[in-house]
Amino acid sequence: MAHHSTNDLPSRLLMWQRIREYAVPPSMIDTATARRTAGDWAGACAAAGVDVDLDLRAVRNDYGADFSSRLRTDLRQLAPDLLRWHMPRIAPDGRLRPDLTVSLIHYRLQAVHLVVRTPPAWADTRQRMSLSLWEPGNGVLGRHRHPHPDRRFRLDLHRHLWDARRVHELARRCGAVPLRPDDSPWATQRWAPEAELLLRTEERHGSAFAVRRGAGRLTGFELVAPDDAHAPTLRPLPASSSRDLAALPLLPDAAARTLPDLELLRTGLVAAERLHPLVADALSIVDAPPVASGPVPGDPHQVACRGEVHRIALRDGTLTAVDHDLDQLRREQALAILGGPPLPCLQAIDTLHRSPQALPAVRERLRHGDFTGALAVVESLLGPDAVLRHGPLRETLDSAATRRIDDGLFRSGLTKQAGENVWGAIRTRTRHRPRLDRNTPRQLRSKATHRARPRTGQTI
Repeated sequence: MAHHSTNDLPSRLLMWQRIREYAVPPSMIDTATARRTAGDWAGACAAAGVDVDLDLRAVRNDYGADFSSRLRTDLRQLAPDLLRWHMPRIAPDGRLRPDLTVSLIHYRLQAVHLVVRTPPAWADTRQRMSLSLWEPGNGVLGRHRHPHPDRRFRLDLHRHLWDARRVHELARRCGAVPLRPDDSPWATQRWAPEAELLLRTEERHGSAFAVRRGAGRLTGFELVAPDDAHAPTLRPLPASSSRDLAALPLLPDAAARTLPDLELLRTGLVAAERLHPLVADALSIVDAPPVASGPVPGDPHQVACRGEVHRIALRDGTLTAVDHDLDQLRREQALAILGGPPLPCLQAIDTLHRSPQALPAVRERLRHGDFTGALAVVESLLGPDAVLRHGPLRETLDSAATRRIDDGLFRSGLTKQAGENVWGAIRTRTRHRPRLDRNTPRQLRSKATHRARPRTGQTI
């Protein structure tokens, strides 16, 4: 099968390619899987960046021992890394869709949902999620704008996307037929059986449902069964008002859209072994095209220096020009400070400190909350004892570290506005002049208003 060029592929697929590369790193999958298989569901959630906001003892007191035992069994089968793999995301960065409440299980007898929530956009730097119970009429102490389960992004009908016991259903539920390059991002061949499941779960007597195709565009369909021996088919509903369509049961996005992993495999943007292990085992794809190899980048640790090829390598925890002795490096550094031409090796080290070739990979990891992975990339390039110099790399790391405070504010029940004055001094790194008010620290206010010399003066 011929490979597609990057220009021929939709931006949506390129976004999902980056998501699969950086959003759920292998170290997270390995740690979460080891803890889950050992029976430590809370440890698996912690490894996958999921905060647990439920108390099983309180659940037992409120709903009884039988429900508490059932909930505990479901939690032990929760694969939080697989849940993160399939969570809804937004363009263009592929971050978790903010301010979202997703139902994982609807316990109808107790009228409660096991839900996972994402933080608002202003507090999503760490890309964490939270797990809790929700029942009608209860909010989340005002911290979440949409505490009720979203009917478009619901996973209670798609437990194979997060439950380790049901992941074997993935191939059948997502329509993993022999790969075809002309398949659409809409899984239309699965709409009829998925709509049957939706209507049966919702206990609706009618056969009409709606599909959201695009921003605010709902399309109505109706299930038609020729006879009892045939599977139902679809037919479009006559033109209806937006209000009538909004009242119909909505087919979840997980059923309406093609699984992104299948699209990536069809186009050769990802190899089967790079998928989540549970997804790869469930799909058992054997006819996927090979992944196109990109251009091999040049070695950033080899430098053409004054007619020779010199090496730059890690020595004693820092990046060093190993083909120059220490005295020569000191002389060249002093010469560069005085305005002389910099030694090419020193210039290459300075470039690696300020804007290394791996800076896009660092930014992608930070964008998806993988701070450990981002720092590991930096340490592998510059060494663990390197002192970062001013430039794009340091600004990127400083910005990410500063924004992590917002996640703590949100988890503490505070708003972004409540923390702005407290952390105003930290944001002075962005070179914006701070606004002075009564909450400004005294030293910062004094420094901003004190003048060492008059604005105008006479020269004697």
